[in-house]
Amino acid sequence: MLIPIESIKVKKRVRKDLGNLEDLKDSLRTYGLLNPITLNRDYELIAGERRLTAAKEIGWTNINAVIVDNLSEIEELEMEIEENNQRKEFTNEELLEGYKRLERLRHPGFFIESIYSLK
Repeated sequence: MLIPIESIKVKKRVRKDLGNLEDLKDSLRTYGLLNPITLNRDYELIAGERRLTAAKEIGWTNINAVIVDNLSEIEELEMEIEENNQRKEFTNEELLEGYKRLERLRHPGFFIESIYSLK
């Protein structure tokens, strides 16, 4: 659901340091919002403060959101903590493999020519 950013309320949050948002802003500009933020029925933010802040900073006026209803304050806080806690960064090896695959897809002829030039 597309929500006007100005109508979203951000109450006290667990996360205090949003970190550097430049890469996230670049991603939003390039790919758009890949995962919607989460709000309660009163448009109070439950999950996605970094995404919301980055969207505001690049001038978006609307953002995609999932609205959850009938949650207790405890359940909302659990969702906020869970959403931030369950992320796992790629290992260096996983990231390297991912970029290698991406490069092969972007330039498939290069790798085939390289193999034949080694013979």
